[in-house]
Amino acid sequence: MKSKRPDETPDEDDAALFREAIGEVRRIEIREQGIPRSKPVADSKMFHRDEADALRDSRSVSVTEAYLNSADELSYRRPEVPEKWFKQLKRGQISIQDELDLHHCRAADAEVFLKQFLNQAREEAHYCVRVIHGKGLRSESTPVLKALVDRVLCHRGDVLAFVSAPQAQGGTGAVLVLLARR
Repeated sequence: MKSKRPDETPDEDDAALFREAIGEVRRIEIREQGIPRSKPVADSKMFHRDEADALRDSRSVSVTEAYLNSADELSYRRPEVPEKWFKQLKRGQISIQDELDLHHCRAADAEVFLKQFLNQAREEAHYCVRVIHGKGLRSESTPVLKALVDRVLCHRGDVLAFVSAPQAQGGTGAVLVLLARR
C-alpha cells in the first residue's frame, strides 16, 4: 500500500471504507450555553496590611508606654481581685514562689522567656511570681524591658494583678505578679 502525504486529499475508496467501519453516525447538536462562573472571593489587600500593622504595633512600645521611666511604678488589678489581696501583693506579703530575671536580654527574647515562664509557673501551681526587668538605666530613651513586661502582663488573661515590687524586693526594677489558678 502506498502511503499518502498529509496534504493530499483522501480518495473515495478510503472514505467509503472508513464510513463502513464506523457505521451509522448521527449529528449531535451543541447549544451555546454560558458556563456559570462563581464570583471570586473578595480579598482586601488593605485589610491584610492593616491587620499586619496592628499586630506589629501591638508588639512594639506604644506612645503611652514610651513615657515610662525607671522610677515609675507599675500597677494593674482586675476588678474581680479583692482590694485586700492587691494591698498584700503591693506590700510584698504574699509568698513569692518563683522568679525570672530578664536582665541583659534582648526585647524579643525577653518576651518569649516571660511567656514561657508564666505558662510554666501556672503548670507548677506557682501563683505569685517575681519578674525582674531592671530599671532600664542603660536604655537610650525608655526602659525597654519594663515597658515590654507591662504590656505582656496587661494582655494576658491569666494575670490577675501585678505591681512594682517593694524596695527590699527590687523596687521599680521588678514586678510581683499574681496569677489565676488553673
